[in-house]
Amino acid sequence: MARKLLAVFILACLVLPSAIILSADPARQVLSIRINGVINPVSSEFITRSIAQARSMRAEALVIELDTPGGLDASMRDIVKEITRSSVPVIVYVAPPGARAASAGVFITIAAHIAAMAPGTNIGAAHPVSVGGKMDKEMADKVTNDAAAYIRSLADRSGRNAAWAEDAVRKSVSATEKEALDLKVIDLVSKDLDELLKAIDGRTVKTADGEKVLRTANAPVVTHEMGIRYRILSFITDPSVAYMLMLLGFYGLFFELTNPGAIFPGVAGGIFLILAFYSFQTLPVNYAGLALIIFAIVLFVLEIKIVSHGLLTIGGIISMVFGSLMLFESPEPIYRISLAIIVPAALITALFFTLTFRLAYKALKRKPVTGSEGMVGLEGKAAGDISKAGGMVSLHGELWSAFSGEEIEKGADIVVVEVSGLKLKVKKKIS
Repeated sequence: MARKLLAVFILACLVLPSAIILSADPARQVLSIRINGVINPVSSEFITRSIAQARSMRAEALVIELDTPGGLDASMRDIVKEITRSSVPVIVYVAPPGARAASAGVFITIAAHIAAMAPGTNIGAAHPVSVGGKMDKEMADKVTNDAAAYIRSLADRSGRNAAWAEDAVRKSVSATEKEALDLKVIDLVSKDLDELLKAIDGRTVKTADGEKVLRTANAPVVTHEMGIRYRILSFITDPSVAYMLMLLGFYGLFFELTNPGAIFPGVAGGIFLILAFYSFQTLPVNYAGLALIIFAIVLFVLEIKIVSHGLLTIGGIISMVFGSLMLFESPEPIYRISLAIIVPAALITALFFTLTFRLAYKALKRKPVTGSEGMVGLEGKAAGDISKAGGMVSLHGELWSAFSGEEIEKGADIVVVEVSGLKLKVKKKIS
């Protein structure tokens, strides 16, 4: 009997853990990502891939912790499309406290299957602005009407306050988390992710595959961080970083052109410029500003060859400053470069190009000190009488065959005027 009980106990110890493991449902995992910054192609790709990952791992839901001042309309629409056709419920959680969902962030929040906010956050101000150029009144009205219709359709689809959503576009209204909850712009306010997942447990949401009941209470949360690739791409799309990459690219290529064979400056400059051009794809670049920056560099170079008493350098600095201010043209502060970066950059650029080109120009004009060219202009003494027929001269303790178009007596001071093979043409030095 005792043996039978022992056998049952051992069997239970072996079977129960396996049963527990097998009963654990991997589909109950919740995938969580964080978007902190501008909505651009990088964040759009990251969210798109995260939705695909949540689908492949059969996750219960995807939580997007959002904190954004807004961003590009095209990137926002790509994200919204992925959310609306996702078979996995997407929860947009405006967090942590102090975060916001402004401009493009409003559209993304409204489109979510579940919209939530943390205490001390806000949402709104989704009026479309021109990126990369000014719009006339007719075009501005068209863009505003298009955005208003778009956000209203998203709000109607998700059962949220469509009137407030339209006002966020047309009137740039904003709301705190409490106001947004009272206005039925969002579904709930939660102080943290754990509280949010418990609060939405049992709710029914409508996904692309139909209705789904959420089972998120106590579900394990898998956090998906931005990889190094996304971090780098996100970093270089910052306007200030893109601006500095462009300047460094110009520095590198200019240094390579003035010092052929250095290689490294040219390679580095090319890489920096390519990265800058990649960034410009996602930024509101004003090409008049870019032209002014290039013109400033031309003025710095001309200062070396033309005596302008500093006027060209001053003009270059002014052109650099105005070009930098105009480079990214948008009313959005997120696309502006601070004067604290522009002014030092303009002064350093002026100093760099002036000094570099001056040194290169002096090196080009410097008299050769080796070879036959280096012999011209050297002074010495006649080691014997010199005539057209020939003679000998002493240069730095060495004897050279020489000839002259004039008669030079032994011991006279001479100057080399020409080198012909191994024979020097000299003339008498005038005291």
